[in-house]
Amino acid sequence: MINDTLLTGPTLRFDGDPAQRGWQDAVRVDTSGAVLIRDGVIARTGDADTLAQAHPQARRVSYGADHLICPGFVDAHVHYPQTAIIASWGKRLIDWLNDYTFPEEIRLSDPEYAAQIAARYLDLTRANGTTTVASYCTIHPHSAEALFRAAAAQNQRIVAGKTCMDRNAPGALTDTAQSAYDDSKALIDRWHGKGRVSYAITPRFTPTSSEDQLAALGALWAEHPDCLMQTHLSEQTDEIAWVRDLCPQARDYLDTYEAHGLIGERALYGHAIHLEPREVDRITETGAALVHCPTSNTFIGSGLFDMAGLRARHIPVGLATDTGGGSSFSMLRTMAAAYEIGQLRGTPLHAAELLWLATAGSARSLHLHDKIGCIAPGLEADLTVLNLASTPAIAQRTARAQDHWESLFATIMMGDDRAIADVWIAGARAALA
Repeated sequence: MINDTLLTGPTLRFDGDPAQRGWQDAVRVDTSGAVLIRDGVIARTGDADTLAQAHPQARRVSYGADHLICPGFVDAHVHYPQTAIIASWGKRLIDWLNDYTFPEEIRLSDPEYAAQIAARYLDLTRANGTTTVASYCTIHPHSAEALFRAAAAQNQRIVAGKTCMDRNAPGALTDTAQSAYDDSKALIDRWHGKGRVSYAITPRFTPTSSEDQLAALGALWAEHPDCLMQTHLSEQTDEIAWVRDLCPQARDYLDTYEAHGLIGERALYGHAIHLEPREVDRITETGAALVHCPTSNTFIGSGLFDMAGLRARHIPVGLATDTGGGSSFSMLRTMAAAYEIGQLRGTPLHAAELLWLATAGSARSLHLHDKIGCIAPGLEADLTVLNLASTPAIAQRTARAQDHWESLFATIMMGDDRAIADVWIAGARAALA
């Protein structure tokens, strides 16, 4: 028996990367669109009346003209263990780690607490329209297991890895070069490619990983090249100075990873605000991706990401909340912050570009663009439906909008979880917290 679901209503379509083609040619809204879901996959897209006539047996879910069917949001850089300390006051990066992050990550040494936080984090992000995240865990292997299990319970696509640190962190949060290799390898063998799980080899950053540990993780990545490798790069100027003191032989921050094989097409570098010209050249040459974390970059005072300049080099860029250094679980708020940072740099992003970054762009950075990030036949049916009149303030602005882009922009700038009308994960309607 065929069990089809047909979603009808205004539908967001991508025909390319708006940074390369211009948003007018790359992104459009089909005002009479439809998405046919079968067995967790997008089976067909097209005109609502045409698909309804072709599939009369399908269960139909109709969304009004003030809604928009979008790909599910993809958050390309998060720290789920920091869920409970989000929006903590007044620190920059190094003090944030010592005063907030490390004490909380020690709490996740308790497997029950780790499972509680993993489930809470995914509940909060699903309620904000996020269907896939790429997360750092703690040094404890069970913290990664907890997130993988929580995602599997919802059939949710997930990317994550055990964080590795063997120096400049509390003893309760340090591993060794060998245990980082062994624990990560065991998690890869147990989880990578199973169901909707992808593993990311995860050195936190150079200040907390010795050269021996970076070398061990580089060797592990060479053995498992289909995994991602995620880490931090050039987030704050005092962090860069610290790296320079720790690694005086390195040409620059990126070189501390490059020297140990931690660079390549499946590398994912978070923040990347204060890059040297050589670093930009090498990232371009290798095809590595960068992740823009705008709410975090402003909240802890890191700086202004050069979105326009880096995308002009054809570097893949994803978008991320960076919770809990970021101040919101919402990708809508993250898009708004990306717009604001673009304004400060004189290169504001259009609503179409912001939606692309939060979906297809992030999926591309995670090498999941053949599975998620767009509404197209054959891709997994992870979808978020926006209500473009979710509050009185937004509704009155939408009433004045000349087109869908004006209406969508109002929701990006002022929307929150109330703007999330529905979330579909692998073709099933998700329960929202």
